Amino acid sequence: MILQSVLANVMEAQKSNVHDLDLGLRRSALAILPDITSHALIVSGIRRSGKSTLLYQLLKEKYPEALYLNFEDTRLYNFEPNDFSRLDAIIKESKTNVLFFDEIQIIDRWETYVRQKLDEGCKVVITGSNASLLSRELGTKLTGRHITKELFPFSFTEFINYRKWQPSEEAVMAYLHTGGFPEYVKSGLEEVLHHLFEDILIRDIAVRYGVRDVKTLQRLALYLVSNVGKLVTGNRLKGLFEIGSTSTIMDYLSHLEYTYLFHFIPKFSYSTRKQLVNPRKIYAADTGMINANSGSFTDDFGRKFENMIFLHLRRDFKEIYYFSEKNECDFVVFQKGAAKKLLQVCYELTPDNLDREMNGLFEAMDFFKLSEGTIVTLHQTEEFERDGKVIKAVPAFQFLAE
Repeated sequence: MILQSVLANVMEAQKSNVHDLDLGLRRSALAILPDITSHALIVSGIRRSGKSTLLYQLLKEKYPEALYLNFEDTRLYNFEPNDFSRLDAIIKESKTNVLFFDEIQIIDRWETYVRQKLDEGCKVVITGSNASLLSRELGTKLTGRHITKELFPFSFTEFINYRKWQPSEEAVMAYLHTGGFPEYVKSGLEEVLHHLFEDILIRDIAVRYGVRDVKTLQRLALYLVSNVGKLVTGNRLKGLFEIGSTSTIMDYLSHLEYTYLFHFIPKFSYSTRKQLVNPRKIYAADTGMINANSGSFTDDFGRKFENMIFLHLRRDFKEIYYFSEKNECDFVVFQKGAAKKLLQVCYELTPDNLDREMNGLFEAMDFFKLSEGTIVTLHQTEEFERDGKVIKAVPAFQFLAE
């Protein structure tokens, strides 16, 4: 239980701190956050991607009258579900109907309270750590009364805007090395990414799901971050890590994906069953995190480059596959049930790899009946045509700035 006077003082202090903060680079996600009252707006994403900062920016720019409360404040450790009535009294006194809640999901029965505020016509915006509650669970708890928007670390455009650079090959290489986690972009301290990697494994997965074999979870995550762009199956990983059950491995992979630490894309097939049984390709949440945590002794720029392009696509599209029949195409982007884009990623086109890269794209273009495909390279610009189909090679700085 907490006194109403204490709660009011905490809220006043928190909002004052927000207004005094230097909120840094304006996040581009602000432009796509919907203005709604019938549903709660939930901002989800990997830990330390800037969700709280986005909330602060939204508050300062659009809703200065909003009531703001971060439930992770140490002064609120005694907050209990019954204290929502005290929060109600403060809201009534403030005469605002815009409510910003950081980490409200750590309080029992929070979803009942949020639904109540929505029914009263309030605008509710929530951000939440995956350690407390995953975005998928947020939707379940609110029984459909929500819209979720994902926030990722800095995009290439945000990265170069922060550095005050122009798009260039050199900027791409810097972004490939640094990645987009705001705190690391600002500090350059690799410990930030080491600690973040461990925090997600321990706090967001091991503690939350009661994983007892933490060492195997850590070894699995290290293997995945060291092998981005490669194919994996549950059975192969089961044997590699000598785990008794494939279902245990699949649970671990599911946890890693739900926390946004890794993405696993399936091979395209019109058969859902075949998608499930075929190998999936691994991509990590951030290229800086790969560089900081990978156990690989080689600098495999090609696979990290591919990971960077995947993350650019993933910001705008959720349905992404790889295509593999006689040849392979790295990415098939679907939207509204149809193939929208076909992309091959090649760090540098050479006489040795040109046919392989083009054949994979042309085969995919035939399969999906598309007339154009793209090869993203580090610096090359080319155009190839075959049987009325066109492949354009574009430099990454141009593709990432689109």
